[in-house]
This record gives sequence, structure tokens and C-alpha cells, in this order.
Amino acid sequence: MEYSLRQALDSDIDFLLNLRDITMGKYLKDCGMPITKDAYLSRILYEFEHAKIIEVAGSSAGLFKAKFNEDSNEWYLAQIQIHPNYQNQKIASSLISMLIDKASATDSSVGLSVVKTNPAKHLYSRLGFETVGENEFEYLMQHKPNKAFKRDS
Repeated sequence: MEYSLRQALDSDIDFLLNLRDITMGKYLKDCGMPITKDAYLSRILYEFEHAKIIEVAGSSAGLFKAKFNEDSNEWYLAQIQIHPNYQNQKIASSLISMLIDKASATDSSVGLSVVKTNPAKHLYSRLGFETVGENEFEYLMQHKPNKAFKRDS
């Protein structure tokens, strides 16, 4: 499926609040995390300057938020959420693969956290992420650069 990314704007907040509720509400509730509007808004506004709206045929279809941390030489996938109408169409795997490729080009890793009750963990594992830690609510996962294919110049 073809999609595009654009910078998220304040005018997208209502869409993002709804998106968070329909894509994450159940998983957050199941593990005891807050599901209030304030909690959702706090997460949405976290690193908002890096938030991209995924669009399909001019309609908002999801959220993709990633940031590079120079100190750790790691991309952090802060959020990826796809509206149910657009799920299972390889949008998330395409975006994550693009981020992995971008990171690999600079010998960087990609990190993320996933709520323990969220089945997206299986997608991340299929894409090569490994669990490197956990806390009460989330698994911490990382995709390390593939050094096996590096050639000396």
C-alpha cells in the first residue's frame, strides 16, 4: 500500500488521541497503565517535533515517531500506531524496515519499548529486534546493526 509521511501538527491532536485509544487502549488497560485523556496526551506530546502522520490517499492512517540519539548512536522508535482500517497492509513493517536500513547505513542500532500485552512485539521480533530488558509494563527491544555484511574499504 502506498503511503506518505508529513509532519504532525497541533490540528492532528484529536486524531492522535482517538488513534491512541483505539490502537493502544486495550493493551494499556490490560497491563494497568493509565488510559486517561491526559495520559494519552502526554504520550502524544512526547517528542512531538519528531511525529509524522502516515497518510494513505490523503487520509490520516497512523503515527510514526522516531528520533536519533547521538550519544548512544541509536534511533529510538518512540511510537508507531496504525489505524485499524489500515492495519495488515505492511505499512508498519515497511516504515520500521526503512528505519532499520537508515540505521544500518550509519552503523546505528534501533531501540523501542513495547507494552507487554501488545502483540506488536511479534512484528518487532520478526524484523530482527531482540528483547534486551524489561520494566513493569514494557519490554525494551533493540535491533543491532548487521556487521556480518560490512566490507573493509
